[in-house]
Amino acid sequence: MKEDLIGAAHADATATAPSGPVTDKKPGGGNVIPFQRYNEFGSRWPVPGEAEILVVPLGGLGRIGMNWTLYGHAGAWILVDAGISFPDEGHEGVDAIVPDPGFLAPIQDRLLGLVITHAHEDHIGAIDRLWPHALNAPIWATPFALGMISRRLAEQDTLDAVTLNRFDVGSSFSIGPFAIETVRLTHSVPEPVALAVTTTAGTVLHTGDWKFDPEPMIGQPTDFDKLRRIGDAGVLAMLCDSTNAHKDLPVTSEGQVRQAFQKLFATRKGQIAICCFATNVARVASAAVAAVGAGRKVALAGRSMRNSEAVARSLGLLEGVPEFLSEPSHLRGLDRKEVAMICTGGQGEERAALARLARGDRRFPSFGAGDTVVISARVIPGNEEAVDKVVSQLRARGVEVLMGHELMGGMPLHVSGHPGANELRELYALVRPRFALPVHGTEMHLTAHARLARAAGCEAALVTEEAELIRLSPAGARVMGRVDAPLLHLQSDENGDRVPYRPQIALA
Repeated sequence: MKEDLIGAAHADATATAPSGPVTDKKPGGGNVIPFQRYNEFGSRWPVPGEAEILVVPLGGLGRIGMNWTLYGHAGAWILVDAGISFPDEGHEGVDAIVPDPGFLAPIQDRLLGLVITHAHEDHIGAIDRLWPHALNAPIWATPFALGMISRRLAEQDTLDAVTLNRFDVGSSFSIGPFAIETVRLTHSVPEPVALAVTTTAGTVLHTGDWKFDPEPMIGQPTDFDKLRRIGDAGVLAMLCDSTNAHKDLPVTSEGQVRQAFQKLFATRKGQIAICCFATNVARVASAAVAAVGAGRKVALAGRSMRNSEAVARSLGLLEGVPEFLSEPSHLRGLDRKEVAMICTGGQGEERAALARLARGDRRFPSFGAGDTVVISARVIPGNEEAVDKVVSQLRARGVEVLMGHELMGGMPLHVSGHPGANELRELYALVRPRFALPVHGTEMHLTAHARLARAAGCEAALVTEEAELIRLSPAGARVMGRVDAPLLHLQSDENGDRVPYRPQIALA
């Protein structure tokens, strides 16, 4: 455990008796206080009381991905997000990594529900693998996230066995002793929300992933008024995205990317392929609008891309965006200046559409000299080698490859969906939490975030590790121990399709 409390936190009267103080001085400033050694809870989970909120982050600490966060209060638990992490090189045959669901057996009968902040793989990717075989708590999600989850469950033929509840962006609902108010944010996916989780012990704001995008292209900008009102009412703690906490960033928007795409299609005469994440519906819409405006036909490539487009169109999120060709093969035979394709594979995935395009798959138009591919995404750390391999194959064919950090007509071909330090400071000024719990980042990101939170006026900032149990109460904040949460490595079948986890004895 990294026992790190930046700032002064009150002693907790109900804390476990210490076996001796521990002082851990971390770089980053603030006062560092002695710590009590913590319990290894294992299968003996504590029962959360009415005067406390217990928090167990199971992913997103020391890594970017696999976001699971448990909240306990008044004898009950809820889970926020259930995502996957992608394996590092060397994990042959491993498709995804999740917490082993068996560790939740001690609280299974008290786990009242799963609430989703947004529809990215590192937040929903475990659901179709684990529900209902290993876990089957009811799920709450926005219309877009629910649509994506439903399609995945239907592919596994388990949709009817899972209880799905829809909530609209900005609405409120309750799950047992947890009153949840949702807050409209912006991110690189439709309908991202923060969750203000209110209990008799106080309110915790769980931001999920976010940025302040003034022109998101789909949906409305962040609801600053609601964030300020929640802050005025008092926030005990905030769990917040740390991805870019170490640096200030210029304010960017999806509107700028659309301008870059329009300039691109106006100046290129050959075939063009735009590669982006399937759930970045605003990016897909911008590519389509720019392509059609330049007189091109557009096709989508990649199953996840087609699923995302189908859900978005059914919800009216693609109003004004022309229909796509049914298959990329229909682009073959067109004049090169009439061809546009939007595809998946920006992380170098071997089976994704971009890699197949680079290999000359006959289902796609043949790309070569005079053609352009734009990788409109940030390469996730660890995927650089796979991306370089695909880019090298394309350039060997004479294709011009433009990366997300490049500009077109002075506008970016990709913008981050996460806040820089400047946006984090703005959020802290609105919310004013007593305690900060940085999540979603490496140790460097988390420490930078903790330093920023202390400078913004937080009483303490806790830099913890995955599976550590944190107790929040009006009396203070403290790391109480660790639950036993081993990781589970999931595989795909020989066709690359997702395979659900089926334990020998499913949890009741």
